[in-house]
Amino acid sequence: MSEYSIWIFIYFFTYWAYCFFWGLRSARRTRSVEDYFLANRSISPWVFAIASTGIAYGGWAFYVYPSLVSRDGLAFANTSFYAVVACIGGMFLLKRQWLLGRKFGYFTSAELLTNYFGGDLIRYINVIIALLFGIPFVAMLMGASGSLVSHLTDDVVSRTTAMWYLTAIVLLYSVMGGLQAVMKVAVVQTVLLCIGLLILGSLALDHVGGFDVLNQGLANLINTEHSYLGTTSGMGGGNFDGYLALPGVIQWTSGIGFEVPIGGPWTAIMGLTFLLSVIGIQTSPAFTMLVFSSRSVRGFALHQTWGSACVIGFLLLFFGTIIGLSGHLLEATKNLHHSQTMTELIIQTTSQMPWLAGLLAVCLVAALQATGAGFLFTTGNILSRDIYLAKLNPEATDKQQMKVARIATLVVFLAAMLLASWSMEAVLVFSSLALAASLQLWPALLAATWMPRWNKQAVISGLVLGLIAVVLTEPLGQKLAVGSLPWGAWPWTIHSGAWGLFFNLGTCLLVSLVNSEDSQKDHRQKFHDYLISQDAPLGKDRWAKPLAGVFIIVWLFFAVGPGSVLGNFAFGAPDAGFENWIFGMPSLWAWQVIWWALGVSVIWFLANKLRLSTHPEVSAPNAIELTKFS
Repeated sequence: MSEYSIWIFIYFFTYWAYCFFWGLRSARRTRSVEDYFLANRSISPWVFAIASTGIAYGGWAFYVYPSLVSRDGLAFANTSFYAVVACIGGMFLLKRQWLLGRKFGYFTSAELLTNYFGGDLIRYINVIIALLFGIPFVAMLMGASGSLVSHLTDDVVSRTTAMWYLTAIVLLYSVMGGLQAVMKVAVVQTVLLCIGLLILGSLALDHVGGFDVLNQGLANLINTEHSYLGTTSGMGGGNFDGYLALPGVIQWTSGIGFEVPIGGPWTAIMGLTFLLSVIGIQTSPAFTMLVFSSRSVRGFALHQTWGSACVIGFLLLFFGTIIGLSGHLLEATKNLHHSQTMTELIIQTTSQMPWLAGLLAVCLVAALQATGAGFLFTTGNILSRDIYLAKLNPEATDKQQMKVARIATLVVFLAAMLLASWSMEAVLVFSSLALAASLQLWPALLAATWMPRWNKQAVISGLVLGLIAVVLTEPLGQKLAVGSLPWGAWPWTIHSGAWGLFFNLGTCLLVSLVNSEDSQKDHRQKFHDYLISQDAPLGKDRWAKPLAGVFIIVWLFFAVGPGSVLGNFAFGAPDAGFENWIFGMPSLWAWQVIWWALGVSVIWFLANKLRLSTHPEVSAPNAIELTKFS
């Protein structure tokens, strides 16, 4: 056994001991179904902020993002604004969902939506989305962790063995201790995520030769040979290498699989619509359960402003991007798949420090497990609440509900592991679908929290058409149609989530206008009357609303929208040479840094001045028995 392997096992056993500690401790404190599913709705603001940040970003931030920056360059680095855009979308939902959850005792988003609209169809759609989200995500993240351990141990531990063992650890502490254990472990997982990004980013930068050498290498790279993406051919305002520039605002291509976009697929519109899709992480049924567990709304502001936009945004844009670019220059994956960038870079930068390789390995696995554990646990609970309790056994005791939840979590675990063991291609196809499908719940949740005029018929029609549009513009649609769909995946460099949302919102608005017969309007209005009574008016700060609207539009336009192409050359053209780059770095990267800082300000303004995540300052009334639709 290599020294690498020994250190990996030492760190992993220490990490697992912590996981088991919280699993056992939380199990002893679990007395009721509310304890198990929602940690008795008592998660402190800081624990929620830290844990939810790790669950929302962990695997993507430390594994997917640097790997794809290494492959696709700074055009993909625009997706680092995920840390800001996801919060903008979630900010209009989280507090009001939480208020309704406390008032009516909801455990899941399906309970909220079913009680608000009536009928079971929206419940079943919600459950299907939860399964489409949870199973592929767990499969992808745990499969990645298995590959990591296998590679770092020189195949002493096989990918399959590592994957099953690592995920079994997650399953064990989750089903033992419930959400309390998941959140407490997620705090440490989030800390390890941040430590890992900081250390590996610093090591990669040092290995390259420093910040100036990194940027000189990028300048030399594009002046000697073009990347596999080719050039933008004037699409982005100049004939620039696609590795350091956005390939235009939009391209009217048939879609991936039929026509390759010039200079790569990451146009400004692709970046913007992809970021709209990642709002799906905060509209997912799983994340709603995390929201209901928070003791107060203060945790949402902490998560959105500081955990997400500030800390994760900074780590992604600086250290995640440095890891990706350094990996490219160091040829970490020259003869390998881009998914192995992280492991290869760990091996290269820690060749003389096996103890540090072990630490980075556990940081990476912890980041992957933070997201995996959150969605594994909540998906199982959703099956227990929304199928077993709601339809099969409405009189089930707390003990029975928890037993079924544990069994359901085991079923989700087995489905995810079998999928990952069977075909990673299938995992990628379904996980690509997950965020876009989850985003289609946004109009329904928006209706329940802000839009009383949107009725059941409108919301369900929009939801169904939105999901159909997502499938038809995803690789899955092409596979189901055996390649007969003429527009390919993500046509016109527009992500499937945006295509779905377009048809979803359009249908919702149209049906609401046409369908004037609405017998349940008074029922829905009671929910909104309650929200208005709890969500205090702005008073003397009424100016904040129009100002916030301006801030959001301007920021979205220049940071991730059509205006972001100005970043290609605003601070020196990519091919102008290192000495002509105003900030000593590619113009697009400098542009992203500036607009990230402004994005943090936008999030702070929305959360605090507009009070979308800070009011009321005290907890809502204690939960009461769930009211029935009437």
